[in-house]
Parts: sequence; C-alpha cells; structure tokens
Amino acid sequence: MDLEARLHGAAPSEHPEALRLWLRLLTCTQLIEKQVRSHLRAQFDTTLPRFDLMAQLERAPDGMKMKELSRRMMVTSGNITGITDQLVAEGLVERMDVEGDRRAYLVRLTPQGREQFNTMARQHEQWIVEAFATLGERDIATLYRLLGKVKEHNQNNSLETAE
Repeated sequence: MDLEARLHGAAPSEHPEALRLWLRLLTCTQLIEKQVRSHLRAQFDTTLPRFDLMAQLERAPDGMKMKELSRRMMVTSGNITGITDQLVAEGLVERMDVEGDRRAYLVRLTPQGREQFNTMARQHEQWIVEAFATLGERDIATLYRLLGKVKEHNQNNSLETAE
C-alpha cells in the first residue's frame, strides 16, 4: 500500500488538495525510485548509492574529496568510504593523495568506471523516460515549470529560516 492509500483515511484538513499533491509526489518518487533500484540490481548488479556516487564523480573528471562527495550526496563520510572501497576494489574508482593534506583523498572514476557509468547512465535515462511515458511533452514541460515554482518558493523560505 502506498502513502496515498495509507493516509487517505487520515483526519480531514483545511488544505486537502495541497496534502493530496504532496502525497502523490512522494508516492510517485518512491515508485520510480523502486523501479530504478530494481533495474540497477537486475541489469548491472549495482545499487542506487553506487550509481549516485559514480554520477557525482562523472561530473568531476579531476576527482573530488571524500568530504565533498559526502556533502553532495547528503550522507555520512562512513557511507561514502564503504561504497568507495567497493568501487576501488572493482577497479571503477581510484583514490589519490591530496598534496599538502595527508588526511584527505581525491576520488575519481577510472577509465573502466567512466565507461561502465556511461552505460548505466544511458539505461537510467531510458528508465526515467519510461516512468513518464504517459505524459506528453507539454505535460512534462508544464509539470517541470510548476515544480520549479515550488522549488524556488521553498528555497527562498529555507534561506529566510536560516538567517
């Protein structure tokens, strides 16, 4: 049972449409993520966190410090270290010393890692396209624009709250 179905019977609210939309967004996100996780496991014998780490490194060809990877992925350094260790052992990622900082490492994709990631990324794109296949181009553009407004509003609120 998804979030929408579980919470459908919750107490009435004065803002039911906004709550229903929120639940719909969460449910869609969870369903699509579950499909992506399943496809990654079945077709590439990998996990979404490994794919995400490789995606971050693909955007930084010269490498990235572990601390920066952790910040970008919003997970602990311990999680990053474990995933990185696996990818190093498989020859997909390499660690390099940071000059002047013996405690830090740069991490980057190896040529093999870049090739494997590019194959996975092309397939990932197809899975996402398929997830939105029931929407036309115009619907997708409209939804993207509307969610952009929500994103901007909430980013602005986050900045105000932080001050």
